[in-house]
Amino acid sequence: MYRERVSRLDGAVVWEQTGPGARPVLPDGCMDLLWTPGELLIAGPDTRAHRPEVPGRTRYAGVRFAPGAAPALLGVAADETLDRRIGLADVWGAAKARELTERIDGAADPGAELEALALRRARTAVRPPDPLLAAVVRQLESGSTVAAAAESVGLGPRSLHRRSLRAFGYGPKTLARVLRLQRALALVWEGTPYAAAALAAGCADQAHLAREMRELAGVTLSAYVASANS
Repeated sequence: MYRERVSRLDGAVVWEQTGPGARPVLPDGCMDLLWTPGELLIAGPDTRAHRPEVPGRTRYAGVRFAPGAAPALLGVAADETLDRRIGLADVWGAAKARELTERIDGAADPGAELEALALRRARTAVRPPDPLLAAVVRQLESGSTVAAAAESVGLGPRSLHRRSLRAFGYGPKTLARVLRLQRALALVWEGTPYAAAALAAGCADQAHLAREMRELAGVTLSAYVASANS
């Protein structure tokens, strides 16, 4: 079973999965701090669907950070973790990662303990998340073009691309596609027909949305909805 809640950390989500996770994780522009018994991982941004395969492990918890927020808090650039899951020990050191893993292993609510860790990191971060990129994300989430979003924050195309790689793992055009797909999926979950969801999210038509699903998720929209409901 999967469940999530809004975090006390701005823009973040705390989630937990129990039992085998057959549902693919689709690109969403986010990074996660992920716990499974005995291990802490940083889940980088995805450019394609990720299907968790961890034999013998049936419990997971995580904090999913807002797009662009994790690098400043976790201490690793998004493009260094693109399409990867890396051990926290590789970034924070073995001793620190082991201490934190043991603490979360013993917690009654691992998700809440992870959230507390994320909040502490946010309070002590030497460099906070880039506020200009947060504004770009808001623009793109509302359906703005990349050019309009860049202009609204006073960034040129090269500067925006460079900052985007570190914050999101990929350029702003890919981020815009990912966020558009997420908008369409949110509408589908609300019961909006596929064609109407495609247009409302900013796709040219349902066929455009279908192509984006195949390229970014590797499955058809109907197959993804069926797997998520199974």
